[in-house]
Amino acid sequence: MTSATDRRRQEVLRAIVADYIASQEPVGSKALLERHQLQVSSATIRNDMAVLESEGFIVQQHASSGRIPTEKGYRQFVDHIHDLKPLSAAERRAILTFLEDGVDLEDVLRRSVTLLAQLTRQAAVIQLPNLKVSRVKHVEVVALGPTRLLLVLITDTGRVDQRNVELEEAIDAEGVILLRDLLNGALVDRTLTEGSTSLEELAENPPARISHALTRSATRLIETLVEQPADRLILAGASNLTLGLPGVIEALEEQVTVLKLLTNVPDLGNVSVLIGEENEDEDLHDASIVATAYGSDGHALGGLGVVGPTFMDYPGTISKVSAVARYVSRVLAGE
Repeated sequence: MTSATDRRRQEVLRAIVADYIASQEPVGSKALLERHQLQVSSATIRNDMAVLESEGFIVQQHASSGRIPTEKGYRQFVDHIHDLKPLSAAERRAILTFLEDGVDLEDVLRRSVTLLAQLTRQAAVIQLPNLKVSRVKHVEVVALGPTRLLLVLITDTGRVDQRNVELEEAIDAEGVILLRDLLNGALVDRTLTEGSTSLEELAENPPARISHALTRSATRLIETLVEQPADRLILAGASNLTLGLPGVIEALEEQVTVLKLLTNVPDLGNVSVLIGEENEDEDLHDASIVATAYGSDGHALGGLGVVGPTFMDYPGTISKVSAVARYVSRVLAGE
């Protein structure tokens, strides 16, 4: 059971972290007593600070200076955040209106990451939909000529791929309709991986009158489904990190590390916080990452988050990341 002393020290640590986040200046016992209603003597505060320092939660850089939080201190602070500052009604309306004006999925995601960078004054990143969970919504077949087709593949995440197919044998209008129906029957509501298997099975026993066109089209679509373009990130607000975090900017620009982090975000509605050396990549050891998932119909489609210094405003950042993800999910679901 937590003692009154432990609770008070937890409150002292919370106050030190909050003050340091606000000022980026070492925090002394006198300042704590002036700013916070701790209702104990300065000697008690100094003693608590000495204990917190011995336990590795805070550190004193110089003999005469106040204390600053360590990564362990930030972790303790984050793990004990109970109340997140809710967004104002005006902020919520502004977010929803801004996102609803997006013309397509990528535009909505681009708007969301720009907004998140502005709200948090940090760098924000979002992952375009995870292709593994995409399902085929529709395949359109357009005759560009007797021996040339255009295949348009549309997924439920808004991805659109177009491929031309050159035929050695002419196909008529009825053949195009039959081909469209067969391709949709094999692909609609299937994941990209499942769709590839269905197309292979379809191509093994095609109707004689469109055998050539079906084989060519199935092969072209399988190439499209299997050779998926690499997952991409959209980044905004990198200029917010220019002071003191050059390695972090390089890691963001390389994308691989951050993409791996966003691919492993928690389920919808949960937020993860990685602080300093909790990040595997050395370039991110001076940074903290607050990330979550966005999606629709209960399925995560990708991750989004904020990258900033370890002294970031954790309660505010967690609240804003969570809110933007929630609104992106609502827009994608058509709510």
